[in-house]
Amino acid sequence: MRYLWYFLYIAAFRYTPERYRPYALFFPAIRKFLVRRFATHAAQNIVVKSWADISPNIQIGSRSEIGTRCLIQANVRIGKDVMMGPDVKIYSRNHGHDRIDIPMIDQGQIEKAVVIGDDVWLGANCLIMPGVRIGNHCIIAAGAVVTKDTPDYAIMGGAPAKVVKMRNEG
Repeated sequence: MRYLWYFLYIAAFRYTPERYRPYALFFPAIRKFLVRRFATHAAQNIVVKSWADISPNIQIGSRSEIGTRCLIQANVRIGKDVMMGPDVKIYSRNHGHDRIDIPMIDQGQIEKAVVIGDDVWLGANCLIMPGVRIGNHCIIAAGAVVTKDTPDYAIMGGAPAKVVKMRNEG
């Protein structure tokens, strides 16, 4: 049944208008309803914006928002109170590339879980790479490429992302 809800979301309701549009009607509520049915875990009071490409194997904490046109692969845990700008990409898979005697396309995929902490703001167009843990109370700047774990309260920016400032240090 879970995959039926997922199919309905992907096929019919993912592309419905945002709640700020006058013709949005009940579509935002339907998106939320469907995601809550197919996700591994999704809290009651989440927001799912339009065009979001979400795997069914994710967890979404209370009061978190899934941004417009975002991509979230499987094996991702999103904490509570997470804000997500448009076009955020959270990857949990990558291509194998360790061997040089065979083409990379033949080396399969490597999957590593991603964890987004509580009270995190993911800016527009940021990329979170496989295996990354973003600490609690972090801000990830627009366009940042996060390749390594981030400490709690960090403001990260750049490609690759580096600590720009700590929110808890005046």
